[in-house]
Amino acid sequence: MSMWYSAYPSARLAVFGSDGVVTGWVECSQFAEKPDWLPAADQTAEVPDAVWENRATGYWQVANGVFSQYTPPTVTVPLKTQAVSAQAWIQQQANLAAAMGETFTADMKTYVQAIAAIASGTDTTSTALPAQPADVMAAASA
Repeated sequence: MSMWYSAYPSARLAVFGSDGVVTGWVECSQFAEKPDWLPAADQTAEVPDAVWENRATGYWQVANGVFSQYTPPTVTVPLKTQAVSAQAWIQQQANLAAAMGETFTADMKTYVQAIAAIASGTDTTSTALPAQPADVMAAASA
């Protein structure tokens, strides 16, 4: 009786996408029948023992049956997007200040203005967000 995976390159498979990046590892003998999620044989590759033993050490890719470590591309988050995210932290601080009866320090007010300018697109020359101020709140004046 032949095993269901006889149409595949091996009992140990790497599943990869169109770019060759490995998206999964399969030990076929663990399954009594072909899992529905397992792609066609041409989207898999036989995994050498050395790769199988080290498969959890990072990202992998395969090209023409040859495995190599893969470094995903660096994702650069646009400055405007970073500023919009920073506004969520600013809002949290504003809520805390209001709840505690405190106000923003001069440094925090400057920071808020700088972030708002970047987020709105008014500031198009900055290349990085300003550093968050160390002192955010000051006791309210009576």
